[in-house]
Amino acid sequence: MSETREAWGEMLAMLADAGERFAGPDFGLESADDIAEGHRALLHLLEVGLLTELEADPDHPVFRPLVLSSLKAMGDNPDAIYFGAAVSADHEYRVTGRTAGAVYLAFTVEADAEDGGMPSHTAGVLNDDRIDIGTDGSFEVFLGGPARDRNWLALPAESSRITTRHYFELKESAARPPAPELGLHIEMLDPVGPAPTPDEASVAAAIRRITTFVAERSLGMGRPADREPVEFVSREPHVFPTPAKPGDFALSAADAAYCMAPYLLGPDEALVITGRWPECRFANVVLWNRQMQTYDYASRQVSRNRSQTTLEDDGSFRMVVAHEDPGVPNWLDTEGRPFGMVFWRFFLPEGEIETPRGEVVDLAELRPSPAQ
Repeated sequence: MSETREAWGEMLAMLADAGERFAGPDFGLESADDIAEGHRALLHLLEVGLLTELEADPDHPVFRPLVLSSLKAMGDNPDAIYFGAAVSADHEYRVTGRTAGAVYLAFTVEADAEDGGMPSHTAGVLNDDRIDIGTDGSFEVFLGGPARDRNWLALPAESSRITTRHYFELKESAARPPAPELGLHIEMLDPVGPAPTPDEASVAAAIRRITTFVAERSLGMGRPADREPVEFVSREPHVFPTPAKPGDFALSAADAAYCMAPYLLGPDEALVITGRWPECRFANVVLWNRQMQTYDYASRQVSRNRSQTTLEDDGSFRMVVAHEDPGVPNWLDTEGRPFGMVFWRFFLPEGEIETPRGEVVDLAELRPSPAQ
């Protein structure tokens, strides 16, 4: 048996196992629709794995999109555009691009994610406070090599991937097509010549990277009930924890404070969330399914940033999570899903963040009277 055929068999066996367990009762999925959503999430992970891991090479890096409006994985965001590339502490890189109107730009080093693995932690972050940006929004950033005062991010020994983050606060979700053109490019400053011709060993290694990528982001996450509690994640429906920064939590943004709680709504119920946007660089709220995939923001309003929020006279907001439009401002469309997640992001907040407060009410109570 060839090495690639063996690796191919391993990938198919993993997909079969994940299809039964991750998309099944072992992970709390019982209904036909929930099982279908689990299978859809696996297919999205497979697509991301194929896109990012098949040709991953830190000696010849290429930025590839990590999520799209039709490609959802690992906590995507309607107001953000993410790219990623394989890197190594053995090299020095130059990155160029444009902000394209983003209110926040950052680069994050993912540690120990070689061979398709889930990163162990965030090994470094560079945001636009330490990046010189031209009047046209252009920038140049260096990764690794000798330290520089600005426009530079170290690559520690455990560095494996770089993630870029462009966050926008527009009236229309920035990640909806057509997304802003960022012009991202990464190149090595110490090139090693052309990439080697693919062979049995390199293709088998690529297949195994994809297998690992999907497995560690599905089965490897463990059953929800068995996972270690996270400070900013509530397991109680409609009760939000105090927003908290994630530290070096893998795949997170060190400059953000997060909080999340599930919702659970009957057909005639709505979740009313009150709060106040803090002083910060960026903020939004978004609806996810249990696999951390956003709902359909290409054709529905399933998130709100500050530009998309109508405020009360006192500057506070009232968000309404409901299965149908109640006819009031700030509706978040559940797509008819009785269960899901409400996730908040606050970037570079100044001072204390007011914790959002949720209350379930009858949908009929919210509808404006005919006289109104």
